[in-house]
Amino acid sequence: MLSIHAAMTELDQIAAQRDVAVDCYREALQNVANYAVELDEQVTSQHRRHVEELAARVTSSVESLRDAGATLRALLREYRSRAAEYLNSIREQLASTAHALEEVMESLAQADGDHEARIRAALGTMREAAQHPAASPVRDMLLSAADSIASGVEDMRKQHQAHVAEFMAEIRVLHTRIGQLESAASVDSVTQLLSRGEMERHVLSLEPGDVNLVLMVTSGLRLAEVRFNAEVASQLAGAFTKRLRNLVPPTVTIGRWSTEEFVAILEGPAGAAIKVAKAIGEQLSGAYSCLLDGKVVRPDLQVRVMVIERAEGSAERLLGRIREYMSQSATAPAV
Repeated sequence: MLSIHAAMTELDQIAAQRDVAVDCYREALQNVANYAVELDEQVTSQHRRHVEELAARVTSSVESLRDAGATLRALLREYRSRAAEYLNSIREQLASTAHALEEVMESLAQADGDHEARIRAALGTMREAAQHPAASPVRDMLLSAADSIASGVEDMRKQHQAHVAEFMAEIRVLHTRIGQLESAASVDSVTQLLSRGEMERHVLSLEPGDVNLVLMVTSGLRLAEVRFNAEVASQLAGAFTKRLRNLVPPTVTIGRWSTEEFVAILEGPAGAAIKVAKAIGEQLSGAYSCLLDGKVVRPDLQVRVMVIERAEGSAERLLGRIREYMSQSATAPAV
């Protein structure tokens, strides 16, 4: 009887500890919501609401805790992406302001030199006139006026230089902030892809040699839009691109040929390109975690890959092979 009582007491303690851990997890989620960095009011409020709803859904079950972890990662990933977009918008605004200030400063500098030259020329004429015998009755008055005007012009010049220096300081501060914002937003810049037109021009500019093309045809992006919505499809494409960037060297050029087709240009021997293509096919196919109304959904994406060598043939022929493969793959079933 004593052993049963001891066992029950230990189970009660474990249950109490579990409940405390779950309460702490809920509190941590609530803190994530409360201390989210303020961005755009709509974006931040939506993020807070989704995290708070997640905290309310957490229970002590293993499945609930695992789902909460996956959902939190997705929410933070989405908020990071939104933050990068917001910072990039501010960077563009600051760059525009800095450009406007530079134009104003240049205009002030040009106007200052022109006006000062004309005033000094006029003062020289006045002093010459004061030396004429006919101006002897008013010579002292003319010279005094010329000296006063010259002194005023010098004061204006110094004040103008101070304004220009202030503008320069403002421009330096703006450029510093622009650089900081570019660094902060760079986490999202890796997903930028060339358009089909840009990719075609890039392919046509390739010279024969150790350059290979990796053609990727995905299956699942259109289905994600139909099954969920366009936002989920966009998240899926972004997640695929980020994983793709992690598999290839940072200097690789990647373009989006169509909604579900991608092209990468790799320098080096064909063997290296084939190895990369194999990794893409093996590692980028599968389920991806995306957000739908603050909850995680897992659309599936399958990837077919082909390598084309650039060692022989014209650039036009190479482009034709890409078009041919993409056209055939558009109607082929996923494998």
